[in-house]
Amino acid sequence: MWSTLFAQQDTSQDPVGRASELWKTINDYLAAEGTALALHIVVALVIFFVGKWVANLLSRFCVRLMRQAKVDETLSRFLANIIYAILMVVVILAALSELGINTTSLAAILAAAGFAVGMALQGTLGNFASGVMLILFKPFKVGDFVEAGGTSGVVEEIQIFSTHMRTADNISIIVPNAHITGGTIKNYSHKETRRIDLVFGCGYDDDLKEVKSFLEQAIRSDERVLSDPEPVVAVNELGDSSVDFVVRPWVKNADYWTTRWDLIEKIKLGFDERGFNIPYPTRDLHLYNEAAGSP
Repeated sequence: MWSTLFAQQDTSQDPVGRASELWKTINDYLAAEGTALALHIVVALVIFFVGKWVANLLSRFCVRLMRQAKVDETLSRFLANIIYAILMVVVILAALSELGINTTSLAAILAAAGFAVGMALQGTLGNFASGVMLILFKPFKVGDFVEAGGTSGVVEEIQIFSTHMRTADNISIIVPNAHITGGTIKNYSHKETRRIDLVFGCGYDDDLKEVKSFLEQAIRSDERVLSDPEPVVAVNELGDSSVDFVVRPWVKNADYWTTRWDLIEKIKLGFDERGFNIPYPTRDLHLYNEAAGSP
């Protein structure tokens, strides 16, 4: 349709002459094909607006289906936007084709541009793929305390490209999703219960049975300590200067830190009251009198 408008012109003419000849060609074309051109423009506009309405309708329908399938809201909206964008590309190409524009070369240019952009943004695309994996497989959720991507904190928001976390000292950290999926993820909030691991040492002169009995009584007297699984108190090692006990009670995840801190304080005070020794490293210093040749 448009080839006659841009037929080869006589390049030997001056710019004014070429412009005059082009204007005459356009007038002749509109006189001969004006009605057909107007019809093609109307059909192209109809294709565009109807196609846009259909693309919007289909994307909403996909969102509804994914909600019924209980797909994550963030992922469902993102996929719906991708579907809408793809449908709009098809609609625009169809409208341009109706106008007589060669869409084959245009599609090739778009594909090449998309490839170039993809190569330039491969890191971003990696974060996007990792974000989709996090949303689909859900190794953690908002509110969980996790260790991932080289940092630890409470998950505040999971986005397509990054995850927002808050550390224990209230610092906001944004971690790229590729760093999270590329390493080990520790989710401390995933299970309802958690074991506290403590080690207490007593002196070799202390009565081991009395020490063990006190440790068992100390953890069982705390209402937050669970009876199932049963807590463990046992001699773990005969150290250089102490007999080391392991104390391993189970608590609800939400009670982990408060129970741990309270038990450490309670057991230390109990050792002091009962006269149990908590050995600490010591060093004997021997002084020699060089002149006398004796210590």
